[in-house]
Amino acid sequence: MVGLLMTRPQMAARRFVEELDPATRAKVTPIFAPLIEPRPVAHDLGDPFSGDVIFSSANAVAFAPRPADPSQRAYCVGARTTSAAAQIGWAANCAGQDADGLVANLIERRPDRPLVHLRGIHSRGFIAQRLRDAGVSCTETVIYDQPALGYEADTERAMDAQDVMIVPLFSPRTAAQFVKLAPYRAELCLLALSDAVAEPLKRLNCKDLQICKAPTGEQMHILVRDAAARLARVEGGPSAQ
Repeated sequence: MVGLLMTRPQMAARRFVEELDPATRAKVTPIFAPLIEPRPVAHDLGDPFSGDVIFSSANAVAFAPRPADPSQRAYCVGARTTSAAAQIGWAANCAGQDADGLVANLIERRPDRPLVHLRGIHSRGFIAQRLRDAGVSCTETVIYDQPALGYEADTERAMDAQDVMIVPLFSPRTAAQFVKLAPYRAELCLLALSDAVAEPLKRLNCKDLQICKAPTGEQMHILVRDAAARLARVEGGPSAQ
């Protein structure tokens, strides 16, 4: 059996599986095992909040205030975060596929209004500091926490029933938690969103470790599709006929 272990928060994980093509979904058994759980934390941005913002993840959008007027801008990392920000009323634009791209974009663009990076407690990239160092007005406010989780008993049983597990991992912190919870009975086909996500995974004994060509959901879908097809051929599944 080939499992697809989804370690993202439930809503994002289920959406990712739903967006896989039907042929790929037919080759795998999804197992939902969130290893971090975003939760809001108290913060004071003022009411109404009238600034422009940076969102480096869709999790931040979920806990962010709505803009006071439709002219307020949101500079976002990735298409998914941009779409989420637009849905709650921000004048959202994708300013990069990762923190480095966003910082470079904003330094070149030099927005005319001060920015606030709305982020989680655990954040990489030092976005606000790097922008300030380059002369761009930017502060930061923590609006959510991301406590780490373990596996429930039912999840462990489902994982142990798999011969091989495809495991897409989307953040360095989730990857580190996945490694911390080892060992795993199944052979592991690990898929990392970026080099930073892959780094902690190198400590695990795995069947395969691949890294997305770009840090996007579309590229991760491609890696999952290709891994599922490859494993189906090896195991003599439908695509081996």
